[in-house]
Amino acid sequence: MEDGLTNEQMDKVLQLQDLTGIEDINICRDVLIRHQWDLEVAFQEQMNIREGRPSMFAGSRDVRAPVVINDRFLQQVFSATMPGGRTARSASGVPVPRSLTGIIGYIINVVFQYCYSTISSILNLFIGGNEERIVTDPLGDVTSFIRSYSERYPQHPVFYQGTYAQALNDAKQELCFLLVYLHSDPTKNLDVDSFCRQTLADSSVIEFINRNTLFWACDVSSPEGYRVSHSINARTYPVLVLIALRANRMVIMGRLEGDCTAEELVRRLQTVINANDVWLSQARVDRLERNFTQTLRRQQDEAYRQSLRADEEKERLRQMEREKERVAEETLKRQKEEAEKRKEEIAQLKLDLSERVPTEPPADAPNVISVVFKLPNGARIERRFLHTNSLMDVSNYLFCHPATPDEFEITTNFPKRTIYSKTNENDTKSSANTHKTLADVGLKHREVLFVNDLDA
Repeated sequence: MEDGLTNEQMDKVLQLQDLTGIEDINICRDVLIRHQWDLEVAFQEQMNIREGRPSMFAGSRDVRAPVVINDRFLQQVFSATMPGGRTARSASGVPVPRSLTGIIGYIINVVFQYCYSTISSILNLFIGGNEERIVTDPLGDVTSFIRSYSERYPQHPVFYQGTYAQALNDAKQELCFLLVYLHSDPTKNLDVDSFCRQTLADSSVIEFINRNTLFWACDVSSPEGYRVSHSINARTYPVLVLIALRANRMVIMGRLEGDCTAEELVRRLQTVINANDVWLSQARVDRLERNFTQTLRRQQDEAYRQSLRADEEKERLRQMEREKERVAEETLKRQKEEAEKRKEEIAQLKLDLSERVPTEPPADAPNVISVVFKLPNGARIERRFLHTNSLMDVSNYLFCHPATPDEFEITTNFPKRTIYSKTNENDTKSSANTHKTLADVGLKHREVLFVNDLDA
């Protein structure tokens, strides 16, 4: 990035340079800054300037003018009596003296006129007497002057079509020079007519003013022009003042009084601009630094917000994970509790059913069936039953045996068939063979039965 410009801003500078053909890239940058980086508006302004059409930079009429410092010690003052002027008369109409005594007297006269003008302004401020000069339509005064001036002098710089307050605010906002011209009746002042017809109509003057300044003008016979003439202490016409921002204050930096040649006007304006452009350059640098700081702060704030959102998302995910773990732990705990409860119930059930297991008959008892049970863990259990014992008796015996699974089925080897199935859900569910005797299911003398784990 150049001069603190973003990539997007640099692209707009290059686009404006391509569209307008302006060679100095800094001018393109300043034009875009003046128009808040609106490329379309900046381009339209340059086209208006080339075509000699008026520009309107301010959108609102209800603006308050910033205070303008009118200090002669801060101004470069040029008059018609200086080299390049078209008249040898001083502001009072007295020829410029050539001797040392005359020069001293001339200086005293100028100081006297300045003090007199200042005292008169103060008296007018407190005593009044300017009721007929009350400004009711400042914009109308300006536009009316522009129309009449353009009819009389078609060639001229681009006029700012707005009030003095708007022009001051725009010059302050856009960090550019504001050139103020106060016009007097040319039929009563030949210097004014000569200045407008020859100097302001010169192409070099028009090009210089359009490129370097905002140009505001009004007739002192109108309320708006009269008010401005008093604010800048205009004493002779034609008069131009160059105003710009200096140390955060709008200051009159140059005053050009009387008629002069076009070359001299450009030279004088260039002299004032060269001497004071450092203030605007510093203001532009300060503004760019402020904008950069603000942009950096916004980026930092956005990065902080994104980091905060990321932290919040991480915390949300951690909370969800903790919630999942809590639910899983509760589920596991509940399952363990249910398993313990089930074991306790099974243990109790085994105690209850152990009382129902029939006594093992002796080996020589009649109708004895010797059964070998093969358990899922490979163990073998041998037990004698009577052929009149039921499958439920066999089931109770196996259920109460510590090596037998809690849920099982009993099958024969060959042909393979299931003679009994037992599941445990807080109660015993038996097959249709539950109440059948061993003889009923075809068991005789000595049998081998398989016990299969239903939970496996």
